[in-house]
Amino acid sequence: MNIYPAMAITSAIVVIALELAVFRTGIFRSLAYWLSMLIVFGFMIPVDGWLTKLTAPIVIYNDDDTSAIRPIWDILLEEYVYAFALITLVLVMWQWSGRRDAARSETTEQ
Repeated sequence: MNIYPAMAITSAIVVIALELAVFRTGIFRSLAYWLSMLIVFGFMIPVDGWLTKLTAPIVIYNDDDTSAIRPIWDILLEEYVYAFALITLVLVMWQWSGRRDAARSETTEQ
């Protein structure tokens, strides 16, 4: 079973659902979010690429647990999906906690 891709896809779906149904920060409509994702992936590619390059890998995956799809510099596709989910969740929670703190400040000032 390809557990790693299944977990990566599940994590991305859960994070997107949480944003759209629970937290509703509007982050997916923000240019700053998409630019930050470009920056994250811009740094992820050389680092993760170096760690997973097939010519001399530092990180070795069990091929039975992965999709074996490596679109850019030997980095597994599921690495990108998982990174999307992780970074998005962090940014959503940051936005949400900032709004919650602002609402508390307004309440205590009145």
